[in-house]
Amino acid sequence: MDYNVLVYAFIGDAYYELLVRDYLIEKKICKVKELKEESLKYVTATRQAYFLTLIEEILSDEEKDIVKRGRNAKINSRSKSCDVLTYKHATAFECLIGYLYKNNKIDRINEIFKKIVSGD
Repeated sequence: MDYNVLVYAFIGDAYYELLVRDYLIEKKICKVKELKEESLKYVTATRQAYFLTLIEEILSDEEKDIVKRGRNAKINSRSKSCDVLTYKHATAFECLIGYLYKNNKIDRINEIFKKIVSGD
């Protein structure tokens, strides 16, 4: 089923945050304060926009299309901590994750996440 791109972003945001939280726990970070601080390195709009640029080269044409649709979606709200363009790129990133999740492409999400955490 094909959803509105903002629906993909909605579920993508939740799934990505869970992925980050699980990753940090697996790194044996156990103090809640540290977990929150570390998670900000992955889940802010600014970081998500950056990660989108980091993974663009490995995206398929289908994934690039979803990213483009997410970036161009009419958004009625925005973050107070970043500019509109950064927020749109973060939404596009979340849209990609949500699209992959809703299409049961968990291995692909894991591949993308591995690239993000490796920083390559």
